[in-house]
Amino acid sequence: MPPPTSAAPMYNGILLLRKPQTFTSHDAVAKLRGIFHQRRIGHAGTLDPMAEGLLVVLLGNATCASDWAAGQDKEYVTRLRLGTVTDTQDITGRVLETRPVHVTESALQETLRAFTGTLRQTPPMYSAVQVNGERLYKLARKGVEISRESREIRVTELVRLPQESGIAENDFDLRIVCSKGTYVRTLCHDIGAALGCGGCMAALIRTRCGVFTLDQAYSFAELEEKGPALEACLLPTDAVFSELPAITVNATGAIRARNGAFLSQEHLTAGEVPEEGMLCRVYADGTFVWLGESRTLDKGGTAVFCGVSFF
Repeated sequence: MPPPTSAAPMYNGILLLRKPQTFTSHDAVAKLRGIFHQRRIGHAGTLDPMAEGLLVVLLGNATCASDWAAGQDKEYVTRLRLGTVTDTQDITGRVLETRPVHVTESALQETLRAFTGTLRQTPPMYSAVQVNGERLYKLARKGVEISRESREIRVTELVRLPQESGIAENDFDLRIVCSKGTYVRTLCHDIGAALGCGGCMAALIRTRCGVFTLDQAYSFAELEEKGPALEACLLPTDAVFSELPAITVNATGAIRARNGAFLSQEHLTAGEVPEEGMLCRVYADGTFVWLGESRTLDKGGTAVFCGVSFF
């Protein structure tokens, strides 16, 4: 009888993937499931097929951090093409209009400043937003356009990059730092409309998501070459929370946390109970176990209440 084979390892952690063009985020996750031989994989922050760059992927227990990871600010480099308006707001769509472009540098800079800060943005029809239970892009493919509610977004930075040699006359590269839920192609469309000549998105690269940057990411080819050394490509789950303060609990604190009881300073061996309303990382025996939140107790003072458990 042949010896029993060991079960495939369960990977837990954060993978930073350099997503290529043509892949949807769903396609990318499907391919990674084949590489890691694991079903429990998700991603934080969708990238359109024409976009490339950083996709934060969560494996195993790290999938519990998906909401936090997806909610972080993101940085992009995009190419704005003025004079062209399409139905998808990018160059993959059907051209609706072409207009002459007579835009001065000062007008462009003034418009970019106007699109910086807290804004209202209407999601495009070609998007995964649901209205009355139906995805907008499915309606758009049927030629149906419906009213959509605008939503608040935040654009922290919107900067024109130096013009590269060989770039088309009406193309402009921009660096954008923005909040979750911002559609960069809609931003390009709206900037073009404000300039009076129309515009669309010609290229998009995500360069940062929260604390993670594109230069940390792996390509599919690099991952496939790793073979049994894939574990080395993963960041620990707590890396996504690295900007939060950390506390370590003693044996009594670990028992209390597992039973849903609060943690006071006496239950900690390292760190301090944060100010009210702050989140923190909670460690036991050197291992990141919980995400905690500091709250005011009825009897006075503050204590940490552990929420999501990662093990």
